[in-house]
Amino acid sequence: MNDSAHVARDDSPSGRPSRRAVLAAATASAATAVAVFGAAPASATQSRHADLLYIGTWGENQVYATRFDPDRGVMTPLGPVAQVSSNWVTVHPTRPVLYVAGGEQGGFIRVFHIDDSSGAVRQVGELETETVPSGSGGLSYIGVNADADTLLVADFATGSAVSVPIDAHGQLGAVASRVQDNGSGPNPRQTGPHTHHVVIDPSRRFALIADFGADRVFVHDYDKATHQLSTGTPDGPRSYATAPGSGPRRLAFHPSGRTVYLLNELTADIQVLRWDPRHGSLTLWQTLTTNAPGHTGTTSAAELAISRDGRHIYTSNRSDNTLVVYATDPRTNLLTEVQRISCAGVTPWSFSLHPSGQWLFVANKASSTVNLFRVNPGSGHLTDTGASVAVPSPDSITFRTLSTTGRSGRS
Repeated sequence: MNDSAHVARDDSPSGRPSRRAVLAAATASAATAVAVFGAAPASATQSRHADLLYIGTWGENQVYATRFDPDRGVMTPLGPVAQVSSNWVTVHPTRPVLYVAGGEQGGFIRVFHIDDSSGAVRQVGELETETVPSGSGGLSYIGVNADADTLLVADFATGSAVSVPIDAHGQLGAVASRVQDNGSGPNPRQTGPHTHHVVIDPSRRFALIADFGADRVFVHDYDKATHQLSTGTPDGPRSYATAPGSGPRRLAFHPSGRTVYLLNELTADIQVLRWDPRHGSLTLWQTLTTNAPGHTGTTSAAELAISRDGRHIYTSNRSDNTLVVYATDPRTNLLTEVQRISCAGVTPWSFSLHPSGQWLFVANKASSTVNLFRVNPGSGHLTDTGASVAVPSPDSITFRTLSTTGRSGRS
């Protein structure tokens, strides 16, 4: 389900989970956290340079922090570190800077300096990205491009995408460009465009936008020198049309640069798309469901990620409360399902792969837990470690990597 649709509601995409299910999950997770953390104080178990996790919270107006030792798989919660609306959070890949996207009117992005020793953050900047307030808030995504010089913003409420320059210190400049999507779909939540995700292709020539409301992936030209997105053709941006009512949500490029994976929220399927970097065009190659066999009722897929080596794809299904793992064919990049596992909570809103490739953290929104899974790099299989931290309505997870493990790339 689209993130902005839940600003004033707390029900899950498949309908409100039962009170018994939520309380049971929360109680179990709290017990696990006590067992993990109570038995091993941070001073006794964690290395000097444990990583930092920052966690956004949906509708709670807080950002939480957690220490994580990737050598031992130990999480130590630090509690709330910022009192601010946090629809999405992301960390600069090399600087101690945290960016937080707000859900209130105006499309606000706040910039925080990170104290690596304590995990505390201090606000050092703020940017209002909406030129004309939409009347309802809802930035659905922010992300730093591979060159770490542009912040990409998906404004769900306005159906637009924004690019913002990032300087050498991680600070934001003025908005460089804004592009407006158009279109609608048959679902009642698709009355207009709703931008959900923005990524730059490996050639650095195009920006791809997954639009939940328009049932389109729009392809815009991207100018690396000016950080600007543009329509690219006299008739507007190129686009790839999904089936009506699909609700495109997430995109991920295979490291080869010739394949794009698209996760559709409303139909809960994943599509393999051929990418033509010369013309900026997408062609459907394969479609697989993320639903469990025999699934009935509402469908809702949420998150998508690819391993650094491109061998495995990970998705979350909020209707089934599952994580689904796919293996990629080394020749074609087509997918084969290899695992389906419980998310260890209720409503897996998002998840993040640790830069080491050995861990996956799931933000289970309805059960208010962040759960830790071990990743087998060979098979791609996930194992629930049983470890979790309690966070109210977690919606996104980002890393400040300080440990030796994973130093080759922060995310």
